[in-house]
Amino acid sequence: MVERVQAAIPTGGRDSDGERLIRAVLFDLDGTLADTAPDLGAALNTLRRQADLDELPLNTIRPWVSKGARGLIQCGFGLDSGAPEAAALVDALLDHYAGAVCVRTRLFPGMDRVLDQIESRGLCWGIVTNKPRRFTHPLMDGLGLSQRAGCLVCGDTLPVRKPDPAPIHLACAQLRVPPSMAVMVGDDRRDILAARAAGAWSLAATYGYVEQTDPPGAWPAHGLVHQPTDLLNWLDRTS
Repeated sequence: MVERVQAAIPTGGRDSDGERLIRAVLFDLDGTLADTAPDLGAALNTLRRQADLDELPLNTIRPWVSKGARGLIQCGFGLDSGAPEAAALVDALLDHYAGAVCVRTRLFPGMDRVLDQIESRGLCWGIVTNKPRRFTHPLMDGLGLSQRAGCLVCGDTLPVRKPDPAPIHLACAQLRVPPSMAVMVGDDRRDILAARAAGAWSLAATYGYVEQTDPPGAWPAHGLVHQPTDLLNWLDRTS
C-alpha cells in the first residue's frame, strides 16, 4: 500500500493530452535499491576488531548506513566527523569496504520484480546516489545491473550531492525525461529534498535505513512505500 502524505497523485496514468505522467524512476542505492548494510557493517566491525572492540550487531549499524562512512565511524567509535581521529578511520573503513562491496549485499526483496515491471512498461530507471564511483560501479556490476540502469549518477559525479537537485537534473537529462515526469525513491530526507527542489515526484522508502528520530512521514514526500513492490501500485496510477 502506498500512503499519500502531501500532493495529490493524478489518477489514470496520463494527463489530458494522453502523455504519461511518469516516464522514469530514480532510485537511491543504499537502503532503497539494495541492502548494502551487511557489507558496510562487516567493514566497520573489522575496524572494531582491530581496535580490540566487540562487533556491533547489524541492527545497530543499519540506521547509520545512509549517513555514509563518517556516519558509520560515528556509530562504531562515537567520533564526530570533525574529530582528529575520524579521517584516518574513514579511510581505513573505505579501504576494507572496497575489497568486499558485494559479498552479502542483495536487492531488497521484491526489487527484482519491480525493475522487471518498470522495464516491461517501457519506463526507464536509473540511480542517483551519494555513494562515490569507486564503490558504486563495482557494486552495480556485482548486482548485475550496470547494463540495465539508464543512468548512474554518483556522489562524486558532480561537485554537489543530494540534497542539491543537480544530480537529479543530470539523471533526467541523461534519460531525456523532464524532472516533472520522474519519481525519486529514497530512504533519506536528502532524497526527498533533492527531488522536490528538482521539480520531480518523490517517494520515501520506509523499509530502508530510516532513523527513528526523523520518520519519513515528516518528510515532504509525495508518498510512502513500505516495501519495494508498493512502487508498482503507485506507477499503476501515474504511468
